[in-house]
Amino acid sequence: MNEDWELMQRVSSGDPNAVNELYTRFGTLVYRMAYQLLRTKGDAEDAVQEIFVRLWQSAGRFDPERASLVTWVMLISRRHLVDMLRRKRVRPQMAGFDEAWVEPAGADGPAPEDGLLEEEWKLKLRERVSMLPGLQREVVARAYLGGKTLREISQELDRPIGTIKSALSRALANLRERMPSEEGTA
Repeated sequence: MNEDWELMQRVSSGDPNAVNELYTRFGTLVYRMAYQLLRTKGDAEDAVQEIFVRLWQSAGRFDPERASLVTWVMLISRRHLVDMLRRKRVRPQMAGFDEAWVEPAGADGPAPEDGLLEEEWKLKLRERVSMLPGLQREVVARAYLGGKTLREISQELDRPIGTIKSALSRALANLRERMPSEEGTA
């Protein structure tokens, strides 16, 4: 936790090595989320650049007491991507968990993150998501795969927004606890 805070303080101060470390740790996850929602390699790459600029600009506000670094990065990424989709007035297709949703299908040429995640890690992630309890799995699917806001999910499922936030938080914590360290796969 302290290492994450120190990293973000270095990013905030403009340390290029820290920015590189942040990208190395999270570039793959951010790219895959962007590709899943935006459906084109070019749009996903542009989104990743914009997201990492946002992360750099807001690095000083990272608080490890409120969220882990991976959760914070993914929430900022999701917000940015939802904003992009709203600007385009495009809604992504809902992906099923049986699809290889962490692997960009039909991407032309090698993606910048090739080799960062091993196949075993991707399989475990898909398996862990599919094993989440019903509401947690549904919230993750609608938020990260469907591009929905928490408020939209709350309305669609007719559940209080606090319940939706808690389900997402528990799902992310559940996945984080059960997944192997990213350091071993980068």
